[in-house]
Amino acid sequence: MKKIISTMLVIVAGVKLCAQNTYVFLGSFNHDKETEGIYVYELDTVKGKLSKVTSLRGVLNPSFLTLSQDGKYVFACTESKTKNAGSVSSFRFDPEKKSLTFISSQKTGGENPVYLTAHKNGNWLINGNYTEGSVSVYPISENGVIQPRIQSFQFSEGSVNPDRQDRGHIHSTVFSPDFKYVFLPDLGADKIWGYQFETDKKEPLTEAEKPFTPTSLGSGPRHFTFHPNGKYAYCIEEMGGAVSVYQYDNGKLEPLQRINTHSDQFKDNFESSDVHISPDGHYLYASNRGNENNIAIFSISDDGTLKTVGYQSTKGKHPRTFTIDSSGKFLIVAHPVSGTAVVFKRNAETGLLKKIGRKLKLNGVSTVQIRKY
Repeated sequence: MKKIISTMLVIVAGVKLCAQNTYVFLGSFNHDKETEGIYVYELDTVKGKLSKVTSLRGVLNPSFLTLSQDGKYVFACTESKTKNAGSVSSFRFDPEKKSLTFISSQKTGGENPVYLTAHKNGNWLINGNYTEGSVSVYPISENGVIQPRIQSFQFSEGSVNPDRQDRGHIHSTVFSPDFKYVFLPDLGADKIWGYQFETDKKEPLTEAEKPFTPTSLGSGPRHFTFHPNGKYAYCIEEMGGAVSVYQYDNGKLEPLQRINTHSDQFKDNFESSDVHISPDGHYLYASNRGNENNIAIFSISDDGTLKTVGYQSTKGKHPRTFTIDSSGKFLIVAHPVSGTAVVFKRNAETGLLKKIGRKLKLNGVSTVQIRKY
């Protein structure tokens, strides 16, 4: 009997050790360092409920977040929309202590950092400044300290819309699946710039053999993602209200398709914003702000092309960013205008979304990331 009880205790202990918690990281346009800027919640993966774990003050307008590959560090675009003060900052997240601690900060050289991405080796961070149309590269120390930027690229080329495209406006910085290239959608120039990334060089970013891929004039390329199989890439176009599909191979993008993110009832004033693919590679999701406030859902064919499945309300105003968890079961949307984060359960077979749990009220919530620990 004692042997059986002992064995059961070992099994229970093993289950506890293997248990994973799912954490949700949210940034905001708080406009005041005295108020909370970054929040961490735990996601109940049965009921969809978000329970607050911790939050952080002393940081201004953390408008976009990304995580290191190992989940130890949170990186944020900070002092966004603050003249001559834009910065990137790093924070340490301890899932056992459930704590978030400020580590370091560096200037971006612009007032409006809007996107950043970390290399899988943990040694590099790349940031895009929207207003100035520039990109900065930073080394990262082992302890998560962001070092001063060692490269900065300025993009000045504009396009056909003088009100929105008077100059370059870099809107995202995305590594290729093998982390050997970086792609920079430029809303101002209607181009996706391509750069080679060599980790062993002091200055790792150099212009790729194919330096850019043009997009439709006036389309305003914004966010960019790769299919899990690495063969296809997708760019959401803010002004054009469309997703462009590309075949990808060794730093080169070749256009395959361009498809609207909206139904025929919407003719103009598009504000398409974010794009993500389910981990199984079967569905693509694209958010629309403005008059639509929805997510367009597409099925992905074997050749990478998209077919419209439908449109679903995000239950809030201005779905600026959203993300899908690694299991593919949940999609969470951040709405800065209505100040809400909304959890959806994803149907893996149909791709459709169903709201679960209660809306989380967070003033100016701007960005969301999910990770299991």
